[in-house]
Amino acid sequence: MKDASSKLRTATRRAKSDVANKLVSMFLHELSRKVSKEFGMTVESEEYSQRVRQFFGNRCPYCSEELSADGAVVEHLNGMNRYRAGLHIPGNVLVACRRCNSEKRRDDAAKTLSLARTGWESFLSHDGSRCVAGCRTCGYWRRVWVDKDERGRKLLENLGYIRQFHAQFSGSVAAVSDLENRLPSLLTRLYTDCQDFAEREIRALLGSVEAFNRAGPGYETRAGQLPRA
Repeated sequence: MKDASSKLRTATRRAKSDVANKLVSMFLHELSRKVSKEFGMTVESEEYSQRVRQFFGNRCPYCSEELSADGAVVEHLNGMNRYRAGLHIPGNVLVACRRCNSEKRRDDAAKTLSLARTGWESFLSHDGSRCVAGCRTCGYWRRVWVDKDERGRKLLENLGYIRQFHAQFSGSVAAVSDLENRLPSLLTRLYTDCQDFAEREIRALLGSVEAFNRAGPGYETRAGQLPRA
């Protein structure tokens, strides 16, 4: 069992990754604005909001549960990260329940997918027949639909339903189709370069602080000791 202090160590290691992931997200949002402008429709437009409402009603596209005002979140079919390289463009953005949005992150964050090509299709493909025992996503769907036959039927239905919605936006899909194979490798390089830059800058700044600490009047001579208040 891990002790409580392990959370501190994990958070410290995760800090540089958070910065790199933020940079990847910023790039994807900038690219999304460019693609949306060329396509002639944005996710924020009333036209797009109306099409989402009309198609899905007020239900989660994954589990079909009715959405509550405080339980609905913006959902990207393909997550906006360096592995899935999803964009904030029409056809990739809908509204889902907070529970499905959270559970789907395991597929979105996976470097490679074995069940399907996209994050959302992979999420809806965890029917319990192809995953290892103990798969958390398969377990999630077993809790949503206890009956095995119903579960298999609903997963297939919702896969087809979302595919129908996605097909309505072939223009925006075509606009990024030539990037689908190239973006993950480009984003991985951006992510790695950002982490390397952060490490170099942190070491340089720490060196400057230590040098200032040793040289400044009224400070402890021990390297790294910060000034006392």
